[in-house]
Amino acid sequence: MAEIEFELVFALPEGEHEAFDLLDAVFEAGFENAIVGTGVPGMLGVALEAASDRAEDAILDAARTIQKQLPDGSVLREVRPDLVSLADVAKRLDVSRQSLQKRKMPPASQGGLFRMEEVAVVILDAARGKGPGARKGRFAVDNAGKWLSAGKPARRVNAGLAVGAIDGATLEVREEAKQFIYEDGMSVDPRSGVAEEVSSDAFA
Repeated sequence: MAEIEFELVFALPEGEHEAFDLLDAVFEAGFENAIVGTGVPGMLGVALEAASDRAEDAILDAARTIQKQLPDGSVLREVRPDLVSLADVAKRLDVSRQSLQKRKMPPASQGGLFRMEEVAVVILDAARGKGPGARKGRFAVDNAGKWLSAGKPARRVNAGLAVGAIDGATLEVREEAKQFIYEDGMSVDPRSGVAEEVSSDAFA
């Protein structure tokens, strides 16, 4: 069972939307423990944890359930974490940004952001005392494991939305695209529910 922590960002249809109505919609969808953000007009952010046999399904099942409760015309715009800043990662790991900068990070993508799935590998190596030139990092990976694990499935869902492999209205994966969305390479540790790429005794 893949248990991950992620954020869904929905674009709402034009018009006024009461924040309390949007909160109620998310809670009525069954996500009473979600953190809901309504600060950006026309957008809704929902941070939550969910589980499924495949991490991509955990994201899509939650998104479908919530979208059904939202105003007609609401669409899933983005899944996070995909691209992250070092400040985001440092906050999650309860360390300073400078301590991360001492590690050899993967090349940055657009806007100086980093792909979560690549950063997660560096963090895991550091927690194990591996990696070039740096001593073992004191990172709170046990608390951030579910979030670190969400990088690859978030990227796949975002890519699927961008190229139409996932239907924007229903969030169903098109039959011919399932191999693309559910590409092998991220299995889940059944003991911890954390993807193997960021799962080890460091999370114990």
